[in-house]
Amino acid sequence: GSMPWKPQDIMSIREEFVVLASRADANRRELCRRFGISPQTGYTWLERYVALGREGLADQSRRPLASPWRTDARLEQAVIELRGEHPAWGGRKISRRLKDLGQGVLAPSTVNSILNRHGLITDQAREASAPWTRFERDSPNALWQGDFKGYFNLAQQRCSPLTLLDDHSRFNIALEACSEITTATVQEKMRRVFARYGLPLQMNFDNGTPWGSPKQPGQITELGVWLVRLGIRVTHSRPYHPQTNGKDERFHRTLKAEVLNGGGFESFAALQAKLDRWREIYNHQRPHEALQMATPITRYQPSPRNLPEKLAPVEYGASDAIHRVGWAGELRFRGRKYKVSNALMHYEVAVRARPEADGVFDVYFAHHRCLRIDLRDTAQSI
Repeated sequence: GSMPWKPQDIMSIREEFVVLASRADANRRELCRRFGISPQTGYTWLERYVALGREGLADQSRRPLASPWRTDARLEQAVIELRGEHPAWGGRKISRRLKDLGQGVLAPSTVNSILNRHGLITDQAREASAPWTRFERDSPNALWQGDFKGYFNLAQQRCSPLTLLDDHSRFNIALEACSEITTATVQEKMRRVFARYGLPLQMNFDNGTPWGSPKQPGQITELGVWLVRLGIRVTHSRPYHPQTNGKDERFHRTLKAEVLNGGGFESFAALQAKLDRWREIYNHQRPHEALQMATPITRYQPSPRNLPEKLAPVEYGASDAIHRVGWAGELRFRGRKYKVSNALMHYEVAVRARPEADGVFDVYFAHHRCLRIDLRDTAQSI
């Protein structure tokens, strides 16, 4: 089914749709279905976008007149305005954005000297733009990084923004203010995200709740069980090594510098509106150093793997020894008990012998390895 859109969302949703649908290899009918619009509406937006650019996506009555070509003084003004809108952007980003907007070409060094002349370069701004390079997947949806951006206080309640980031394109898949970090809340947000963007091959998280078990690191959680049943590989950063989720950490530094440091959100809706606006800037406007100054949306496309209507039963191979996980997540095997995970209580798992090591077995739930049993290690059983 389609998802209701918030009014302030509509322009950025349209822009996201047309950018993804104007690719040569796009499956446009499928995109219309995912975005909950009729093919006719989709094609109308595409035509307007081709003819008029982003302005063509506004409801017709509100379309501004094309801005005239800017003189140098105007270009300088444009630099200052962009810097005002995005205090953490440096010369390279502003230069590229001016070019993307068709407002003229200025070398990054020229932009920097304009910023300097107006006292707009500070130490804090330099720190916010420190480079951060990482190994990266070579196609969209091969890996999504997921995280909660800490807590911050909002009038009467605490709030955590849930962020999902595509590793290859840096496209921000989701930026959702959550009043609680429960499995039910996150699952509901993720279901909406999967309906629009399809399923990734792998998702990587830290070890915090609800995707990790802080008390029992490595044990699969209820949310993990659901993701595995959707056919997604679930991995976790090593404890105390947050840089394995480095791109999402970098994203959070930027989010903090450009949105959250402002603070003072009077309501949840006000915060979400600000997050939606910033997500649009981040995905569509902000040139990204690691992408050779392209914007994330230009490197992203939705996954062809659809969210299924209902979860398929878990199946195992003919040679697997099948065991049902018992009360309190315990597995009985060869007269001993092993703790697998509370989330797997009453599910079936497969126990597979490792051919190269006698008395060593791997326990799998679907494709996810939950446990390695070593019969030679008596301390391992409970």
